[in-house]
Amino acid sequence: MESIVIVGIGLIGGSFAKGLKRLFPESRIIGFDKDENNLSEALQLGLIDEKGTERTLDRANMVLLAIPVDALVIELPKILNNVNDDCLVLDAGSTKAAICQSVENHPKRRNFLACHPIAGTEFSGPSAAFDGLYDGKTNIICEVEKTAFKLQEKALGLFQKLGMRIRYMNPEAHDKHIAYVSHLSHISSFMLGKTVIKEEQNERDIFDMAGSGFESTVRLAKSSPDMWTPIFEQNKDNVIKSLEEYIKNLESFKQLMEEDNFKGIHDQMNNTNRIKQILKGIPLTKTPK
Repeated sequence: MESIVIVGIGLIGGSFAKGLKRLFPESRIIGFDKDENNLSEALQLGLIDEKGTERTLDRANMVLLAIPVDALVIELPKILNNVNDDCLVLDAGSTKAAICQSVENHPKRRNFLACHPIAGTEFSGPSAAFDGLYDGKTNIICEVEKTAFKLQEKALGLFQKLGMRIRYMNPEAHDKHIAYVSHLSHISSFMLGKTVIKEEQNERDIFDMAGSGFESTVRLAKSSPDMWTPIFEQNKDNVIKSLEEYIKNLESFKQLMEEDNFKGIHDQMNNTNRIKQILKGIPLTKTPK
């Protein structure tokens, strides 16, 4: 871990850097970011030790790409072109099929481990990064068999030190399931925020009357559109299917309301309450200190 490159110094990349600094204080972390202000801020905050140059990848032991998924499919093959044979390349993309396909036939495919750490907050940028973001979180790994075994071991040892749980999945299954448990919830939050903003023109009314339930439900609407639009684009088919099923449930609820069938509403909510048992034990995202 002498030389670590992080491409994209925001919440995900910056928090990864903080964890590495704690685990490997002698390592040198080098940053790349298309936003020069992000790079300067990351340097000032001590997330990285230096800004990357054209020669940086030659000496890297590990590279993490924590950038929007549309940029990831373009930059990942270029990164693999320039790393040495012993360098581990990871990604943190919220889609997996398109990313894996982008390097399917790359001569250095064995250097790449496709990952999706299920971790994050609604905040973005270097200042949002904090140590402990990955503690207790699940990291989904796809096509592990296509990665060189010694690099698999290196990655798994690091994930263990960061406190992560590992789940293996093929890219298509990942994208299908994540559309329901992550992508749909972000769309719901964005649309709830849009509805309230449209109907409640007085911002002071929103501030004064919004309770903790509204705040927690709309929290994800503060997420970066630059990150989430490409995710929806890459996982379009799965997201549309999840939306169709969600809309059916909303229409059913609306119909019960129109029919004054509040017993039916009670039964639906009561049946859905078992989500408490399903989600029991999943750690909440820590608040940055």
